[in-house]
Amino acid sequence: MKAEIHPAYGDITVTCSCGNTFNTRSTSAKDITIEVCSQCHPFYTGKQKLVDTAGRVDKFRQKYGMK
Repeated sequence: MKAEIHPAYGDITVTCSCGNTFNTRSTSAKDITIEVCSQCHPFYTGKQKLVDTAGRVDKFRQKYGMK
């Protein structure tokens, strides 16, 4: 690799809106703030809800005989 053309690679702190923080390495010169992390995302926490506004799930279950 050529010297002097790549950005500096250093340690930064990532802060989530839920308060969770972790350290990582990046070419970003400043700390990063994110809205969702693995500690508060519904997929990872198990608090995921099924949103069915048009009754599609019920229609599928009736069509294929599932309860």
